[in-house]
Amino acid sequence: MKLAGAALNQTPLDWENNLSNIKKAIEQANEQQVDILCLPEMTIPGYGCEDLFLSEWVAEECFQHLLQIKEWCQGVIVCVGLPVRVNGILYNTACVINDRKIVGFTAKQFLANDGVHYEPRWFSSWPANTVQDFEMLGQTYQIGDIIYEHQGVKFAFEICEDAWRNENRPAYRHKPKGVQLIINPSASHFAMSKTDVRYHLVVDASKQFECTYLYVNLLGNEAGKMIYDGEILIAQNGNVVLRNQLLSFKDVDFECAEVSFDNPLPLVDVTPLPPVDENIEFISAITVALLDYLRKSKSKGFVLSLSGGADSSLCAVAVAEMVTRALAEIGLEEFVRKTQCLTTEELQQFKQLSGIALRNALVGKLLITAYQGTENSSDDTFRSAEELAKSIGAVFYNWTIDQEVIGYRGKIEKAIGRPLTWEQDDLTLQNIQARVRAPGIWMLANLSNSLLLATSNRSEASVGYATMDGDTAGSISPIAGVDKSFVRQWLIWAQLNLGYEGLQYVNNLQPTAELRPLERAQTDEKDLMPYPLLNQIERLAFYDRLSPQQVFEKLKGTYPDDQLKQYVQRFYSLWSRNQWKRERYAPSFHLDDYNVDPRSWLRFPILSGGFREELSELK
Repeated sequence: MKLAGAALNQTPLDWENNLSNIKKAIEQANEQQVDILCLPEMTIPGYGCEDLFLSEWVAEECFQHLLQIKEWCQGVIVCVGLPVRVNGILYNTACVINDRKIVGFTAKQFLANDGVHYEPRWFSSWPANTVQDFEMLGQTYQIGDIIYEHQGVKFAFEICEDAWRNENRPAYRHKPKGVQLIINPSASHFAMSKTDVRYHLVVDASKQFECTYLYVNLLGNEAGKMIYDGEILIAQNGNVVLRNQLLSFKDVDFECAEVSFDNPLPLVDVTPLPPVDENIEFISAITVALLDYLRKSKSKGFVLSLSGGADSSLCAVAVAEMVTRALAEIGLEEFVRKTQCLTTEELQQFKQLSGIALRNALVGKLLITAYQGTENSSDDTFRSAEELAKSIGAVFYNWTIDQEVIGYRGKIEKAIGRPLTWEQDDLTLQNIQARVRAPGIWMLANLSNSLLLATSNRSEASVGYATMDGDTAGSISPIAGVDKSFVRQWLIWAQLNLGYEGLQYVNNLQPTAELRPLERAQTDEKDLMPYPLLNQIERLAFYDRLSPQQVFEKLKGTYPDDQLKQYVQRFYSLWSRNQWKRERYAPSFHLDDYNVDPRSWLRFPILSGGFREELSELK
């Protein structure tokens, strides 16, 4: 039997795009004479519709499109995901279509309700071992925990979260019923190193349940924040039959393989994956996410305030690497079709270029940067910004904002009747510099209909080390999901492994906001604490969910007790005080196994007691 999976780059409620991708996958299945094709979870509307799932018309519209899709399924079984409402209750389902006939709907039994997922807000769980009839548009269909059969082979489903429920997963009930093929349509979000866990979830299951397992995930940046790696896995009795390349720039990644049920592969021990390189995973994910965000928002490019520091440098390199990777996989014409960055005449000219020359020419069309210096900026950061922009082909502007700062300072000094000084007004004088940088860079974004890239990272977001309406200004905050230590080591890795020699300047600098006078030698870590420690406290506090006292005890011995206590108190105090900032950050990508975005992974009250009692009792 020939099995296939198609990872699709869908968009919530983009019916034209979603149906086009579905049709292409079915056409490829017919060309390859596939017996069973699996498409991802919620294929028709897109997984990320969120509260639109509460609107009854959405499920109705999906069913109308399902009737359209079934007519394309001649001579093939296709599994397609959509919401189905039965007796006023909404279910997350996979519909099985066989040769243009709807056979049934399998409903998801376990709903994801942790981290970035809120499925029970929209859907209800289906009880195991239950099947019932329902009517829709004058026809009667079956829905529930259905066992299907094709060519004498019994098959059934686990839908995404179903497979993550250990001994409660449906596969335990499928095996005694003689199921030989388990199909899993998923919308499993990307996180660094997660693919290894998912690999074992699928391949180990094929051995444990002595079956063939077909797994298909969504692909790309579907709705803005979550990224899907498009993984397709076929395994049998612990053997990997097929595994695709993850994080593709394609709209449809179709993969198929022959599997024998008469003479199955022997049971074997599962071969582990090689160690995951998170540096490669990170850049693979963020580049796909940036390109999808660019085209789905119908923007013309990116604008970046390039300070010469680590965060803005990473954002610049991410855009350049987006171009490099997309060209390598989908070619110039498809890249231009997706980005609309060249006219027909320009495309003909660009076809004469290749390699770095082509990459830089395209970056020049897509990325505008500006260095906005003050009297507190150093020659080192200017050189870092200029050389990096030059090395990747980005447009580079350079201006100073001292006159704007002087103007605002003078107005306020006149209003309050006294001069502002660094001794008395340190924070105010820092923030005005950051805020004055926002209007000019926003103007460039408006002029070019581009996305303004905000440059905050997760470490800064945790402690509010950012100026609201200053360096946080932006349309999108692509690296807010990773910590500062990761950013710094990744830039070194990128210089050595990806050939970005323009990073040599920033890689020799100590992170600094450059908002205080140069003689004060401001650095981030002097203002806060060492970044590796900040990241440890953050993870223990909110990923492991420990109390301040437990965090202190876990970290004892890494620093003198008095100093460690001061750092722990500083982290929790800054965290609590700055929740309002995290509420206002530009949308960011989920890249790690957790984030501090209150609209996805971590919710925290804007107003709270700020751990006062807990911090006073540290010992």
